[in-house]
Amino acid sequence: MTIKVSDYVLQRLREWDVEHVFAYPGDGINGLLAAWGRAENKPVFVQARHEEMAAFEAVGYAKFSGRVGVCAATSGPGAIHLLNGLYDAKLDHVPVVAIVGQTNRSAMGGSYQQEVDLLSLYKDVAGAYCEMVTVPEQLPNVIDRAMRVARAQRTVTAVIIPADVQELDYSPPQHAFKMVPSSMGMSSYAPVPADDDIARAAEVLNAGEKVAILIGQGARSARAEVEQIADVLGAGVAKALLGKDALPDDLPYVTGSIGLLGTRPSYEMMQECDTLLVIGSSFPYTQFLPELDQARAVQIDIDPQMIGLRYPFEVNLVGDSAETLKRLLPRLTRKKHGKWRKKIEKDTARWWEVMERRAAVDADPINPEYVVHALDALLPPDVILAADSGSAANWYARHLRMRGSMRGSLSGTLATMGPGVPYVIGAKFAHPERPAIAIVGDGAMQMNGLAELITAAKYWQEWSNPQLIVAVLNNQDLNQVTWEMRAMSGAPQFLPSQSLPDIAYADFARSIGLDGVRVEKPGDVEGAWRQALAATRPFVLDFRTDPAVPPIPPHASLDQIEAAAASVLKGDSDRTGMIRQGLKAKVQEMLPGTRHRHPDGGDHE
Repeated sequence: MTIKVSDYVLQRLREWDVEHVFAYPGDGINGLLAAWGRAENKPVFVQARHEEMAAFEAVGYAKFSGRVGVCAATSGPGAIHLLNGLYDAKLDHVPVVAIVGQTNRSAMGGSYQQEVDLLSLYKDVAGAYCEMVTVPEQLPNVIDRAMRVARAQRTVTAVIIPADVQELDYSPPQHAFKMVPSSMGMSSYAPVPADDDIARAAEVLNAGEKVAILIGQGARSARAEVEQIADVLGAGVAKALLGKDALPDDLPYVTGSIGLLGTRPSYEMMQECDTLLVIGSSFPYTQFLPELDQARAVQIDIDPQMIGLRYPFEVNLVGDSAETLKRLLPRLTRKKHGKWRKKIEKDTARWWEVMERRAAVDADPINPEYVVHALDALLPPDVILAADSGSAANWYARHLRMRGSMRGSLSGTLATMGPGVPYVIGAKFAHPERPAIAIVGDGAMQMNGLAELITAAKYWQEWSNPQLIVAVLNNQDLNQVTWEMRAMSGAPQFLPSQSLPDIAYADFARSIGLDGVRVEKPGDVEGAWRQALAATRPFVLDFRTDPAVPPIPPHASLDQIEAAAASVLKGDSDRTGMIRQGLKAKVQEMLPGTRHRHPDGGDHE
């Protein structure tokens, strides 16, 4: 029986085990939509509220499933809307395939309605592979290559299909000149460096006395090997944000996140080490690494294009993290866990005490650090976490401790606003049995999170576990940018750009069949988390938080906080709160053991 090109596209996706396509309809993909109807919605068409959200959901799905995410959109504006989510995938090295409609071939070049030069538009974001199908015989090769390249290079690829081509009868490539047959499948592979390079890396690591390890998301599949090498080298391990879930935080030598959103023990470890081992990370902020002439360094990365970045590495090993470490470990000499390792563990234990004290600082009405810190002890062991960009990312990075099989991510490199809610929706399609929690600012929630709650309302009853929690840090301020203005420019808060309206987020959730509560008192925070975790449908927590609580960098001194607060003299709208909260937060680091008042009303050491 003859089938159309559109039917064959969906068939080939099924053969690649694609189970979901995150999308939004439009007449540029009408042929595909009709084919979905004939295919009884396999793969499942997941209808987002906006094409950008469809792309974010594909990214979340790919991040938390380890599979290729697929999204689809119509021609012109639909294809343009996908771009931000696709750039998020590209910059975080996530495999996503975009299937995009285009105007009929006969209209191309005629300045037709919704005609956009998609090959040029997608040249950067899908630079690894972007192809337009103009005759049926290009299939299945184009689909196969898009899937393979996305997976192999952990990147974005795009397939553009004009509307009239979707309606053509499918005919396969023939055994003939200028035809390109194709085949299914792609085996797993794990490249490893040459033995001589392994030996050189071992010499560097064996010579060091104060070894620091930095891991990223590329070390996630090498958890056991990272633990072994940290033990053998007597090293501490810091984590780039995308690698937050690569190693548990309950290991005493794991110093936590690094960078502006990082911890003080990570910062100090890098300032004092004499040897650095970076595994599966392209952490960009050189200023948080050792001085350029301070440490001998080794890097391990599977991508040769990302090797040698950020630091003058003495040895660059191109290979799979787990397999490379397995070959490296037998060549290493075990180091005694002396003063270096003990200091790292002591500093890390003290940092978590500081976090508890910072969370307990009084605020008006609620300290956002306490909101996230209170969640830490309540996290389900198999939870999937997402944080949005902004000050919410600070508290996610510093207050939540990954344990066991917990997963977590955010927009690490693009640092775009808006992926928090669609990430966890994508996660629920990847793992419908696992609870998912998004921590977002009110700016991101107003930008697109509110609308995407409708997607959760549309689909949640299909998930075996309905737990999906969206926690909104509602401070009526675009808080991260406000603090950046203060700290970097010494500028006061500019209310016309920074002030946000107070929206009833929980009320909106209830209006569309979900559940939620507004929380306005510190004493109600823990109970609200417990209520949300016990809910039988997606739940929105609207926390009224204090915008004067500063996202203090780990290396900030008391003098720097006072300097940042100098914007008060220029007429900042929060003339007293910002100084008060900044100094109070910093004092918690400087006064270990001080008694303080906890939001539950009790005294704690």
